[in-house]
Amino acid sequence: MDQLSLIQKLAVWVMPVLLAITVHEVAHGWVALRLGDRTALMLGRLTLNPVKHIDPFGTVLLPALLLLMGGFVFGWAKPVPITWENLRHPKRDMALVALAGPSANLLMAILWLLAVKLGIAVMGASPWLGQPLIYMGVAGVYINAILMVLNLLPLPPLDGGRIVAGLLPGPLAWQYNRIEPYGMLIILALFFTRLLGEIMGPLISGFFLVLFYLGHLPAGLFQSVLQAII
Repeated sequence: MDQLSLIQKLAVWVMPVLLAITVHEVAHGWVALRLGDRTALMLGRLTLNPVKHIDPFGTVLLPALLLLMGGFVFGWAKPVPITWENLRHPKRDMALVALAGPSANLLMAILWLLAVKLGIAVMGASPWLGQPLIYMGVAGVYINAILMVLNLLPLPPLDGGRIVAGLLPGPLAWQYNRIEPYGMLIILALFFTRLLGEIMGPLISGFFLVLFYLGHLPAGLFQSVLQAII
């Protein structure tokens, strides 16, 4: 695959990144609504309009800088507000609300994989359509894999931390949640010391191998396309 220019890279990544982050947050709010909390709905956060979910640093600046540096791309949106007291079974339901985000990323990764397959199918007849679909499809699988794996790490305030807290007995859950004020600092420290990449790298690669195997796609395709778009 030919190396893309900076403008072409941005064109490839914008839609997958915005969709990955936006749908992740909407999934949290939608599940919370189904379980009795209308906070996200009342604040206008149950929308696919990315403007409602963009965090200037986490959604725009950080992913753009990482893309320019040619490294590990990730980001976040403004968290959807959840009023846990409104949930019918607060402890259990908070875990279900947390699980909704990574589940949405898994679904989107599968849909982007289908875009890759469609791009390959039409490449011969319509390369002007097939190549962008392959590039954006791989970018979509990649960013959703990152968000899914990152958010499932068992560290509050990540979704994985909330899932663990929902499974622990009350006193242990309370002690465990005391980590939350320091959670983002721990994540940033892991990122800048490259430990986060070492933890997540094998998990993301394994996810790709399984997904591409199930989709009957060559594993080498992911690496060659990723080298072109990062």
